[in-house]
Amino acid sequence: MAVRSLASLTISFGLVSIPVQLHSATRSAATPHFHLLHKKDGSRLREQYVCAKEDKVVGRDEIVKGYEFSKGRYVMFTDKEIKALEELGTHSIELEEFAPLDSVDPLYFDRTYYLTPGKGGAKPYALLARALRDSKRCAVGRWASRGRDHVVILRAVGATLALQQLHFASEVREASELGVAESAIREPELQLARQLIDQRTVERFDPSAYSDQVSARIQEAIKKKVEGEEFSVREPRPARGENVIDLVAALRASLDHNRRNSGSRPGERRPARRASRSAKRSGTHVRAAHH
Repeated sequence: MAVRSLASLTISFGLVSIPVQLHSATRSAATPHFHLLHKKDGSRLREQYVCAKEDKVVGRDEIVKGYEFSKGRYVMFTDKEIKALEELGTHSIELEEFAPLDSVDPLYFDRTYYLTPGKGGAKPYALLARALRDSKRCAVGRWASRGRDHVVILRAVGATLALQQLHFASEVREASELGVAESAIREPELQLARQLIDQRTVERFDPSAYSDQVSARIQEAIKKKVEGEEFSVREPRPARGENVIDLVAALRASLDHNRRNSGSRPGERRPARRASRSAKRSGTHVRAAHH
């Protein structure tokens, strides 16, 4: 099935213009959507809006959007005015510079789209994608949509161009604001931590190795309900309190545990391992929260 285009756009840089089609790069979450029902008879509940001042239900034809510019004071916008603001969006992606792809911190990533070549744009599209892929760079530009200005990057995913919508710097909180301080780390602890990482290192991340286990469990429960069967309600695991453990012993225990379970697929839940007695008897202790 062909993927439906969301919009027709043009990539512009210098005197070059490339017509493209915009497509969503992601699918909707597979988690089932539950409706609100009346417990008494199973009927659907209807959403209504109530005026806080008059305490009465307001019809949709009486509703407008408003912006609160000071406490309790609003300016109102009609649907026509909102639509006019949305139409300020452009159909052009203006490229301004090119940067190393690995210089863009994933913290700034927002939405992802695919771009496909439009009519007459196949050759320049392929040329841009190949040049970006070979140089390991991305194109940085701007795109206005629905009254908002967006900073975006274009990067090559194989032969396809992906448009990555980014957050502005002002939208991303600095990690330093959280006040996390560096802790003193001993070399034996660091070596064991590196070994633990090396033991579980793969050549590349494989997203297909991970599945939505919660969604699968909900789907199975729905199937049983539809067929009139009962399903067992799993009691949530109680949260563990803080335990005092020896960090080096815990790292060694983790290495041993990984060696014994080296055949497990990524994403599969593994049984929790209790801290060894030797860890509890050790003289050096750190606090570690287990969840």
